[in-house]
Amino acid sequence: MGFLRLSGWLFILALTGCLNAWGQSFEVTPLSETMIATTGQSIKIPIQIKNTGDKAQFYIIRLSENDLKPGQKGYFCHNGTCLNEEVREISKRIEGFSSIQDLYYVIETGLFTGQNQLIFEAGIKGAGTGQELPVTIMIDEKQPRNVVFKSRDLVVHEIYPNPSSSVAYIDYELFNDKKSAKILIHNILGTPLGEQELPSNDTRTKILTEDLSPGIYFYTVYLDNEGLITRKMVVRR
Repeated sequence: MGFLRLSGWLFILALTGCLNAWGQSFEVTPLSETMIATTGQSIKIPIQIKNTGDKAQFYIIRLSENDLKPGQKGYFCHNGTCLNEEVREISKRIEGFSSIQDLYYVIETGLFTGQNQLIFEAGIKGAGTGQELPVTIMIDEKQPRNVVFKSRDLVVHEIYPNPSSSVAYIDYELFNDKKSAKILIHNILGTPLGEQELPSNDTRTKILTEDLSPGIYFYTVYLDNEGLITRKMVVRR
């Protein structure tokens, strides 16, 4: 069962908390406050902590509250190693002016549809209460999506919803991490309006359409800067 990892696209709001304790400061940035998923998939909630002080420090990330249902699982993963789901907190040492990377909390959605609420807490070890980081997960039934492009390196599914009013999504799989893939958004005249990278460690990208005027647009899939397919995208209010 593949991971559903949401890069710049599957999240609605970004949250950054900045704290100061014992002369040390840090920033903690979960990818989003709201995530959209489907049944039978795994969601990776990225959490990045940056030590903005000049001295190394230990930090704790704790899952303080959750309402996971029977058949759902949640666990911390770091650098490809996942902990037992009974582990509710993780502690990491971060050097001064450095960040911790590749840290996730993974949710296996199971067959449950609806909404999950999780609250994480991040802070300096031994400093008491830290920064609360709420995350909402909206889970819908998995719907089949038509494949618009398929090769041994890349599979791209059709955009949805289409028409869209504020945000649209494209599911994909990039099997070769030596390849670079992206989606370019452009108008009917071919003028580029934005682009989305498709990293190999993600499987869905989010396209914001709320700032686009209602009308017809196009998106083109590129692999190693070679245009592969172009499809229509409709924006409607």
